[in-house]
Amino acid sequence: MLEDEIDASRPDPARVYDFFLRHVGGKSYYPVDEQAGSQVEEMWPGVSVAARANRAFVLRSTRWLAKEAGVRQFLDIGTGIPSEPNLHQVAQAVAPEARVVYTDNRRIVLLYAEALMSSAPEGRTAYLHADFADPESILRSRELGDVLDLDRPVALSLNALLHYIADDPSTGFSAHELVRRYTSALPAGSYLVLTHVTPDFDPPTWRKVTEGDRSITGQTGQIRDRAEVERFFEGLDLVDPGLVPPHRWHPDGPVPEEADDVTVSMWAGVGRVPGS
Repeated sequence: MLEDEIDASRPDPARVYDFFLRHVGGKSYYPVDEQAGSQVEEMWPGVSVAARANRAFVLRSTRWLAKEAGVRQFLDIGTGIPSEPNLHQVAQAVAPEARVVYTDNRRIVLLYAEALMSSAPEGRTAYLHADFADPESILRSRELGDVLDLDRPVALSLNALLHYIADDPSTGFSAHELVRRYTSALPAGSYLVLTHVTPDFDPPTWRKVTEGDRSITGQTGQIRDRAEVERFFEGLDLVDPGLVPPHRWHPDGPVPEEADDVTVSMWAGVGRVPGS
């Protein structure tokens, strides 16, 4: 659902996430977001470390995709509030001609969209205010079509997004099917990149989080275990080392010193659409 306006009276997931990144430059949050974030930290003390580990994974995987996999097109859905360096800056540091489309449904991200437009002269970036739950509004948009060629490989980034998307058995809505609608639209040689919180490493903490998070942040969602996260990669070839905590995926770049599996409590992976 598209957010029509900014409501400073209620916590917003994008702003709360920026609060968790306050030690590395996050500053775009209101007192209500700080209050909600502090309450989450009481239940999950490692959440700010997890946010930093997630961000570090985004930087490393983007660099790997541009340098090792030769990807030159990126679609980042659930962009969040921009922070330096942005995904396009990492990709264009390797390949200045790289093209990036950012997408988010939060009005506050739209306000910061200008920061996402600072492309290298050889490349291009665009921002699309759209809803992940409506794939056609993204895949068939003019903004995307002007920047990306869906006949050529694209890296689809869904980082720290899918745990906000709950399945609804009453309607048959499935986050896994939604992701498949995106990956099926991408050609061979494309990639899916995602991170997702999990209860696998610390079940007691996650019982508290799942019981209290909605009442604190007003945000619905669904926590998934390893098998459920792996299902997002069905039909894809997982890149070595497979599905691992984000700080363990090619840790040849920035990784928070405090990161360990229990503290971070996330799965991360990169999968390739098979074919030539």
